[in-house]
Amino acid sequence: MRMVFLMVVLQITSLNQVSGWGFYAHRLINRQAVFSLPPELMVCFKPHIRFISEKAVNPDRRRYAVKGEAEKHFIDLDVYGDSALVLLPIFWSDAVKQFGEDSLRMSGIAPWSTYQTFLQLTRAFERKDLQAILRLAADLGHYIGDIHVPLHTTKNYNGQFTGQYGIHGFWESRLPELFAADYNFFVGKAEYVPNPQILIWETIGQSHAALDSVLAFEARLTARFPEDKKYSFEERGGINTRVYSKAFSQAYHQLLAGQVERQMQHTIKMIADFWYTAWILAGQPDLEVGSEPLEERDSLFVPDNSLKNIRQHETSINGLPELFWKSSGKPQYFWPIFQKYREKRPRFLPIG
Repeated sequence: MRMVFLMVVLQITSLNQVSGWGFYAHRLINRQAVFSLPPELMVCFKPHIRFISEKAVNPDRRRYAVKGEAEKHFIDLDVYGDSALVLLPIFWSDAVKQFGEDSLRMSGIAPWSTYQTFLQLTRAFERKDLQAILRLAADLGHYIGDIHVPLHTTKNYNGQFTGQYGIHGFWESRLPELFAADYNFFVGKAEYVPNPQILIWETIGQSHAALDSVLAFEARLTARFPEDKKYSFEERGGINTRVYSKAFSQAYHQLLAGQVERQMQHTIKMIADFWYTAWILAGQPDLEVGSEPLEERDSLFVPDNSLKNIRQHETSINGLPELFWKSSGKPQYFWPIFQKYREKRPRFLPIG
C-alpha cells in the first residue's frame, strides 16, 4: 500500500516539472507586471521577480484548505439579475447590510476582497515590511487576474449549465499556454489610480460583458467539430491527458479575435497600477533593496473536505492542476489527487 502511494507521489512530482499547467497565466501575468513599474519600485520588485511569479498561484492553493478563500476568486453577477452592477453596493459594509454576509459569500465576493487586499498591501508599504509587500503583491496580482476572466462572473462558471463543461480551463489555461508566446505584453508604465474601487467594479462589468461571446463561440464551434476532432490526447508527466485539440483551440482563439490577449494585457497594466498606487498612498516610502532572492517556506495546506466542491473547475478535461509542491525540498500532498488515490482508481482519468 505504501509503495502505491510513493508511486503516486512520483507521478505527481514529474507532472509538476512540466510548464505550470493551470497556473501558467497567473505566473506570466505577475512576472510581466513587474516590468511596468517605475524605477523606485522596480529596484525592490525586480530582485524578487521569481518569488512574485511563483507565489501568484498561492490563492488557488489555499482554496481547498482555507475557509473563506474560495469566494474571493469570483462573483456570480447573474444571481442578482440584469441590474447586478447597479444593485450591488460598492462598499462591503453597505453590501452586508443589504444582502447579508452569508448570502454574499455564497455568490462570491471578488470585487470587495480584491480591494481589501489592495488596502492590506498599502499598509504593508507603510510598515516597509518587504516580506508582506511581496506576498500581498503576489496575491493581489492573482485576484486582479481572476476578475478579468469572464467565467469568474457567472454561476455557469464551467459551462455546466449549457453543456460546455471544461470551458473554464479551456479559456483561462489552454489558450494562453498555446498562444501567449505570440502576445504583445508591452502595456506601458504604471500609473496612479484615483479610485481603485471604481476600477475594480468597472473591470468586473467589462469581463461579464464578454461572457456571451466566450460561451456562444465555443458552442458554435462544437456544432461544427466532431468530438474526435474537438479533443485530443497529450502526454503530461507520463500520463495521457485529454485536452482540447490544437485545431479546435486555434479556431476558438480566432473567433475570440484577441480577447484573451486583451484581457491579459489589461490585467498586467492594472496589477502594476495597483502596486504603484498602494505605494503612493503609503507615502512613497524608500524600500530596502534586497540583493538576495526572497525565500518563503510554503505552508502545508491541510485539505478540508467541506471546501472541495466550491467552484471546482480544475477537474475539467484540461489536465490536472499542480497538486503537489515542494516545501524544504519535500513534496507535499494536496487533496484532489490524494482523493483519487484513496478511491483506488487505476489511473488519473480526466473528467468531462
